[in-house]
Amino acid sequence: MNAFPAPPVTADAARHAKPHPAHPAHPAEPRARFGALMLGAIGIVYGDIGTSPLYTVKEAFAPHYGLAPDAPSVLGILSLIFWSLVVVITVKYVTVIMRADNEGEGGIMALTALVGRGLVPGSRGAYVVGLLGVFGVALFFGDGVLTPAISVLSAVEGLGVAAPGLAPWILPIAIGVLVALFLLQRFGTAVVGRAFGPVVLVWFAALAAIGIHNLLANPEVLRALDPRWGLRFFADHGWHGLLILGAVVLAVTGGETLYADMGHFGRRPIQVAWNVIVLPALTLNYFGQGALLLRDPAAVENPFYLGVPSWALYPMIGLATAATVIASQAVISGAYSAARQAMLLGYLPRMGVRHTSRQTAGQIYVPGVNWLLMAAVIATVLGFGDSTSLATAYGVSVTGTMLITSLLLIVLLRTRRRIPGWLFWPLAAAFVLVDVAFLAANLAKFKDGAWFPIAMAVAMFAVMRTWARGRAILHAELHKDGVPLADFLPGLRLSPPLRVPGTAVFLTGTPDIVPKALLHNLKHNKVLHARNLLLTVETLPVPVAPAQARLAFERLDDDFLRATVRVGFMESPDVPLALMRSGDRDGPVFDPMDTTFFASRESVLAPPNRGMPQWRDRLFAFLHRNAAPANEFFRIPSTRLVELGTPVEI
Repeated sequence: MNAFPAPPVTADAARHAKPHPAHPAHPAEPRARFGALMLGAIGIVYGDIGTSPLYTVKEAFAPHYGLAPDAPSVLGILSLIFWSLVVVITVKYVTVIMRADNEGEGGIMALTALVGRGLVPGSRGAYVVGLLGVFGVALFFGDGVLTPAISVLSAVEGLGVAAPGLAPWILPIAIGVLVALFLLQRFGTAVVGRAFGPVVLVWFAALAAIGIHNLLANPEVLRALDPRWGLRFFADHGWHGLLILGAVVLAVTGGETLYADMGHFGRRPIQVAWNVIVLPALTLNYFGQGALLLRDPAAVENPFYLGVPSWALYPMIGLATAATVIASQAVISGAYSAARQAMLLGYLPRMGVRHTSRQTAGQIYVPGVNWLLMAAVIATVLGFGDSTSLATAYGVSVTGTMLITSLLLIVLLRTRRRIPGWLFWPLAAAFVLVDVAFLAANLAKFKDGAWFPIAMAVAMFAVMRTWARGRAILHAELHKDGVPLADFLPGLRLSPPLRVPGTAVFLTGTPDIVPKALLHNLKHNKVLHARNLLLTVETLPVPVAPAQARLAFERLDDDFLRATVRVGFMESPDVPLALMRSGDRDGPVFDPMDTTFFASRESVLAPPNRGMPQWRDRLFAFLHRNAAPANEFFRIPSTRLVELGTPVEI
């Protein structure tokens, strides 16, 4: 007689089920709904790129570039800024890249998973794509450090324009704002998020108004809309003129956010918000700053704040600070999401994930990431001291991520072959050429600060690759030393142990090997539960797992089942909830009060001359030792979990 009360669902049926898009294509939505999505996109997606006018033009005329604010230079830089916005954001991201969605989701991790699905698993191409994706995520984490630092610091620096006597207080005030921002993360963004859209909308209105105010005094600056002024700038300055792209790229920082947040708002609201509100407001403000410089070259000290009427200066500082906090919040939230995706895909150790909203699954808080980011951001602000110094370091992360996104997109389009070659290759060459030019200009500032984001990215890349490789070695060792399940069950029937009532769920990453926790339970407690489930959590290369593939069962014996819980890389695994819902799909019924979870917690030993280089072995052992316990990550109540330790040499 079967110990489990209902027939199982076969694993093959679930494995071959066709997934549905997690976010279906947006149909013609009601006008109010579309407006709400567009307002949300303005608040979340465009906060970062919307604060770029605070420092972009100022950085272009910084002393290390050696440019005088004369008419040819001002018009040339404005032309480069405008056409960079058009080519990189409007054409590349808004028009092309946002069509490369992974079941409705965007971002470099989603794109990496999407590209990988079209390649042969284990092939050299799949390996290279994986490396590119991991390094892109590592660069994104560096952006998560630099964006809050430069955004908040550049906003607070307006106090030095309004009241020069407050200049010594700029750094402490900026650090105070940043500390408050990170301390508030634990409460979630549900309440603050409702105010993001209106505040940033007011910010863009203010950018446009100030730009028009300055343009009216010198409208001839609009000649810079002609791209020939940008070409003339390069002709006048030669190869040295290419270095100015290191400052121009600051105008497009935040472009990756358009793609990363596509799943939250949909493609159309983001596209319309850019074309109707964001691009016009940014263009007016940049050209207004240029008009001010043509009229008063001394304003090069801070062309953004010196272009604000004196009566509006303090309100503008307050509004700018609010806008930069929102921009920082969006990047911090993105870091939480990227960390969770990396955990589920096996590139980072388990960390505690807290859900801060009952209505929105995507609103999460990762304490470990939060405190590491806060420490890194404050150290960065103290180390660089001002926004001008930070600007020299800022562009590398952005341009590196953009280049990797372009390369992944090229691989995706080539494997799908949906674009004819005569159009594909010129488009691919243009994207890569622009990204390489921006990256080269930023790498030229290596000694001046560009080394910092590169060092952060390399360190993060080493951590992620070490964790992924270490897990593979660990699983191989467990598999090599483990007892095959096919040999274990017949022997168990020949010599049955004492049975106790209830259900035991054994978490395992090697489904065909007997879990160590099960062997230890038999060895030390001399008992076996009446019902036993060997459970593996599998992450699919899609954002949200399709309903019909979320849970699959395979009967091994009358009282033994093997189960697979599948989640998408945008989801948080909830093992008890998945098992409770199995009864709704004609699967076994699990009583949570009669179920005990067992997990093995390996103690990793790293002897010399085995596995990876010694430093990587030790790094993996440290990460493994400090990973969050299984109950916290898989949302298993601590009162229902038994962890049994076992030493493993890698």
